[in-house]
Amino acid sequence: MSVQELREKRTAKAREYRNILDKNPGVLTTEETTKLDALAKDIDDLEATIARHEQAMELESERQVQDAATQLAKDKPGNTLAKVFDKWVRGGDNALSAEDWNTVRATMSTGTGSEGGYTVPTETAKTLIDALKKFGGMRQAATVISTSAGHEMQWPTSDGTSEEGEIVGENEEATAADPTFGTKSLVVYKFSSKVVAIPIELLQDSSIDLESFIRLRLAQRLGRITNKKFTIGTGSGEPTGIVTAVGVGKTGASGLDDSVDYDSLVDLIHSVDPAYREMGNCRFMFHDLTLRDIKKLKDEQGRPLYLPSIDVKDPATINGYGYTINQQIAQMAANAKSILFGDFSHYIIRDAMQILYYRFTDSAYAKKGQVGFLCFLRSGGNFMDVGGAVKAFKNAAS
Repeated sequence: MSVQELREKRTAKAREYRNILDKNPGVLTTEETTKLDALAKDIDDLEATIARHEQAMELESERQVQDAATQLAKDKPGNTLAKVFDKWVRGGDNALSAEDWNTVRATMSTGTGSEGGYTVPTETAKTLIDALKKFGGMRQAATVISTSAGHEMQWPTSDGTSEEGEIVGENEEATAADPTFGTKSLVVYKFSSKVVAIPIELLQDSSIDLESFIRLRLAQRLGRITNKKFTIGTGSGEPTGIVTAVGVGKTGASGLDDSVDYDSLVDLIHSVDPAYREMGNCRFMFHDLTLRDIKKLKDEQGRPLYLPSIDVKDPATINGYGYTINQQIAQMAANAKSILFGDFSHYIIRDAMQILYYRFTDSAYAKKGQVGFLCFLRSGGNFMDVGGAVKAFKNAAS
């Protein structure tokens, strides 16, 4: 069965699932509940099969694109940036000609570093940041900004949730109530990909697309560490993670030490002020295994909280809200902040766009027949809300 046929089958199952709910607005019968459970399992199985096929197709597509790009670079005259970068990866500074260096200087946003580090050209920098979105969930849900410098930023704040006006009598003065202003800092930290060591034999094999391999591996490492710190960072020498910053909106009742129920999710939703909910940006964030358990929950009428998507314009929802998977959020366990809900756009991720590649050929690598590559990314994050835009569900102690 082709991927398209699998998608059509999955869509048909999702429509059937939705139709059962639409045609039965009240309490579901045992037969209807059994049918929904079977459809949900079929949808999950089909999604897993589609994901495996898509991964295989993506790998094959990447290989074909890389082959075509390699051939194009060989056929195309002149010193393209890709060709120059590949020469630098394989041979270092000495492999580049004067014309190559002109190409480098024409595409770099700043000068070269004193220790062999080179600012990534604009198109490569964007590619790296885009790749970081694939790891975790914070970059998808948060607000991401870029700055040309890395100095500390002060973010102004003011909490007016308790302020209100007054009734003033005739000829009476209005009461003063000056708002209180504060600031939150947004500091960037230097993240390292750790060194990737490449055997000299691979560098000598021109048929291997080393540029793509190195860039992807560096992006994977940086993506995982930044998402981890944006999620659970302590704020001491590292970003303040969203889990660290938000308050508890609902603590599970006794017995919900490794699970959640319908009532708790409703209470969590309503722990966030309706002013945030009415803006339409609120969503859940949790570990993938938490999603697995939530898919099994039903409301007081036996209706499932999870509604599968039919197409991209009609995404899957939980009790009417979207969700983001973040594997750095704790799985449900005693005293764990395992589910977040609210408007995550108030978490600000700041990238200081000074991404550096380094190439090492010193004796530490040479004696092993290797060349080392390293990438630095300056980035930071903090929750800039003071009104409770996001709240957490905390599992019971026992």
